[in-house]
Amino acid sequence: MSITNWRQFWNHTLQAIQASATNPANRWDLAAGRIIVRIRWFGIVMGYVLVESRSGLANPSAVRAFLALGAGYASLDTAWHLMGEVFFKRLPLIVSLLEALFIGLLCYHDTGLGSPFRWYYLLSLICVAIRYSPRVAWTTWLFDSISLMALATAVGLQNQTQWTDMVMTVVMLAWATWASSALAGLLKAATSDSDRLNQELRKSSEQLEARVAERSSALRLAQAKVIHQEKMAAFGLLSAGIAHEIGNPMAAISSLIQILRRRKDQDDYTKEKLGLIDNQLQRISRTVRELVKFSRPANEVISQIILADVVQEAMDILKYYQRTQERCIETFIEPDLPPVRAIRDHLMQLVLNLVFNAIDATSDKGLIRISAQLISDTRLQLTIADNGRGIRLVDQCRMFQPYFTTKPNGTGLGLYVCHQIVEDLGGTMRFETGEGTGTMFILEFPVDQNWPKSQLK
Repeated sequence: MSITNWRQFWNHTLQAIQASATNPANRWDLAAGRIIVRIRWFGIVMGYVLVESRSGLANPSAVRAFLALGAGYASLDTAWHLMGEVFFKRLPLIVSLLEALFIGLLCYHDTGLGSPFRWYYLLSLICVAIRYSPRVAWTTWLFDSISLMALATAVGLQNQTQWTDMVMTVVMLAWATWASSALAGLLKAATSDSDRLNQELRKSSEQLEARVAERSSALRLAQAKVIHQEKMAAFGLLSAGIAHEIGNPMAAISSLIQILRRRKDQDDYTKEKLGLIDNQLQRISRTVRELVKFSRPANEVISQIILADVVQEAMDILKYYQRTQERCIETFIEPDLPPVRAIRDHLMQLVLNLVFNAIDATSDKGLIRISAQLISDTRLQLTIADNGRGIRLVDQCRMFQPYFTTKPNGTGLGLYVCHQIVEDLGGTMRFETGEGTGTMFILEFPVDQNWPKSQLK
């Protein structure tokens, strides 16, 4: 065999050892094989010691030849063990029969029934009991008993003592078969229970790690939402304060304008300018009222919400956003749409987030369309589409994942929160997009079943 072939053989052997060692099903076979290989080599070494240290053997050369044959078999068993296999694994009874014949011939060529090699029967039974089932062990005991009786017949029994020794040997072998099989059964059961418990422990550990990761992610999301809510609350307080500070002087200025307009000694030019001032003051007052309305505490009450009202309120807020003025926003909402049972502020946040995303995705003069329609007696569809840059293919599968964002200063919670809001309402949210052709978010909500269907058009 060349060096390359030897290298391949040992690589295969090492791989087999590693694969067997990591497989719980082979753990017992490996442990039993290790013990059996040592028992066999112990018997071979002791056999050579007995041959070389004693005299009066019937045929020493034959004994050495049989020991050499036994050493060859032990070598094959060792090689198969190193590869994670059992030599003649599927033919245990053939091996037991050959071993019984082997031991009987050893004793016959040594000193007969008094040969110390008769204890090889015991070693053979222990090896079989460790590796195989009790049925195979008891069959091996039967083969050994027949071999022992055949040996007694071949050499002849001289007196009653030899008969008694042979019978006691058979009885001791039977006891050793029972004890070894019982002990091996207990050890196999303990190993099986240990493997099962280890597998359950690993499974429980994996489940625990998954739950910890899930709870940690939920905790991070909750913390992010709390921080976002605290920021919005602070912004609401600031808006309310600003509105209050602006409202007081605006009320005073409005009162003065009304007083001036009631005077009789005014020319047409003065009346016109005072009217213009009054109109602008009313515009500022409307803005202040909208700011106060937006900064009010969040409403968590579920009620019947008309989607058109929410969209209009969102447009009233968005008109103060400078980038909105650089976009063309169109709304197409079917009249007399049934209401949706939801929290008004959640729907407002949903529309605002999606429109803000559309504004960020489009350039100047970009087009954003908001439409709503009834698609069945129980489902209402809201669509927010833009003609912006679209979503890259590699990003599409992560759009609703928390903390994923393509914006330099984004938090990655906008679409995630929108998706959660829609799911909490029992609806669905999906999108259609193409790079360079824009994006369309399609939201479907269940309508309020208590709304009279006679009002649906």
